[in-house]
Amino acid sequence: MKVREYFIIISILITAAVILIAQFWFPIVWSFLLIVPLIILGVFDVFQTKRTIRRNFPLIGRFRYMLESIRPEIMQYFVETDTEGRPLNRILRSLVYRRAKGENDTVPFGTQMDLYHSGYEWLEHSMYAKNNPKEIEEFPRLLIGGKDCKQPYSSSLLNISAMSFGSLSKNAVLALNKGAKMGNFAHNTGEGAISQYHLEHGGDLIWQVGTGYFGCRNEDGTFNDTTFRENAIKPEVKMIEIKLSQGAKPGHGGILPASKNTEEIAKIRHVKPGIAVHSPPSHSAFSNPIEFMYFIKRLRDLSEGKPIGFKLCLGRKQEFMDFCEAMIFTGIQPDFITVDGGEGGTGAAPVEFSNSMGMPLREGLIFVHDTLVGFGLRKDIKVIVAGKIISGFHMARAISLGADGCNSARAMMLAIGCIQALQCNSNTCPVGVATQNKSLVKGLVVEDKAPRAKRYHDATIHSFLELVAAAGLNEPSDLTRDHISKRVGLYNVKTYQDIYPYLEEGCLLDVNTIPADYKKFFHLTRIMS
Repeated sequence: MKVREYFIIISILITAAVILIAQFWFPIVWSFLLIVPLIILGVFDVFQTKRTIRRNFPLIGRFRYMLESIRPEIMQYFVETDTEGRPLNRILRSLVYRRAKGENDTVPFGTQMDLYHSGYEWLEHSMYAKNNPKEIEEFPRLLIGGKDCKQPYSSSLLNISAMSFGSLSKNAVLALNKGAKMGNFAHNTGEGAISQYHLEHGGDLIWQVGTGYFGCRNEDGTFNDTTFRENAIKPEVKMIEIKLSQGAKPGHGGILPASKNTEEIAKIRHVKPGIAVHSPPSHSAFSNPIEFMYFIKRLRDLSEGKPIGFKLCLGRKQEFMDFCEAMIFTGIQPDFITVDGGEGGTGAAPVEFSNSMGMPLREGLIFVHDTLVGFGLRKDIKVIVAGKIISGFHMARAISLGADGCNSARAMMLAIGCIQALQCNSNTCPVGVATQNKSLVKGLVVEDKAPRAKRYHDATIHSFLELVAAAGLNEPSDLTRDHISKRVGLYNVKTYQDIYPYLEEGCLLDVNTIPADYKKFFHLTRIMS
């Protein structure tokens, strides 16, 4: 007998039993207030056709969907271990929370990591470690600006990575920007344009210009010089970043759901409200590397000489080689390049893109750094990285592989209250970080969260500098690939220098010194002409 038939029989028997008992004890009739609605739900389940589980298992099948709806919470709070959570495990999340709150960030009883698991990495310390820099009052800075830059920017080694107003709430933007102002680090606007919330507290801004040209677009979505210049010369804007692609969905473009596209956001982005807003997968202002270099010059001129760079998740290596050739051919260079990894985050991305598209950060960073060195361009261009930069070790690893500085998005979100609820794409973020729901946004108190962003930033920089000192080094820039070791299999350990040897300066400019791995990328007649 099928479950639905059992349900019908049991419903009839319970109804008959209640009626019979009511002949002797009338108050039992009140049980119909519970029994009748349940029977109605069960009958509806039997006759509906969309949910097979509910049709075959009326009433009790609903529990399956109830449990599924709270599965992320059950996993996070009751099932996952400290090292298993994804995208960020509990160890990393707790580290950010403790630092943001100013609490003790040490751990008891040793590491929980499996030190003998293939892929485990560590920083090699020195017997001649430098003095602990815990009490340092002024952090080292990174000067960004090449030969054509008229307004170079002295940047922190750790800044807020790109997140737009629209994907983030106004209170989240306010908290991040105020924290950046308090801690003297920069806040990347994301491609959603500059809002009043980015300007209210006066924190340093990196204005990101994406394929949709939000905040500097014509009605047809093409680039507008006039509105770009109006924003670019604002004193809060310290650098401009052209977004070519991002780690979570390279080559896909972006989308702002209609539910998040309020009148306010539409006005800021120069689009119509109440509709889903798509960013194209590629730029319309240029179509080849030469045109791209002239677009960089165009933005530098319009911004009165501020640092201009671009962000990409590395895809086809040949295309980055073409960029380098174009830099040499035109004599135009970006002031910085931000390398995002395939592990980068976003509020919403197709699973196939977030899981299977784009080069991971470490390999992408190494290729970009080495290629710039090979072309003799590295000394004039700063390289920034983004993609799961959470701890001081993550910074040390990135800089040892070739970066000059780091950006972090998810850690900064955690610092202002994100609980990794994984609802960024549904406008239901329970802590008011990634939503435009006013009642939820109200729960995020800017005055409380802004200092948390600063404290997380400062504590992580301190941790990073302690690692540099423990390695016996004077400056972060002294880190090299020899300082990071990696377990490759159970019994084999290599440094990153062993795995990815450095290229010689300028070796890609002479046909006789081009490494074998690079020869396939070259159109030699173009390079040598």
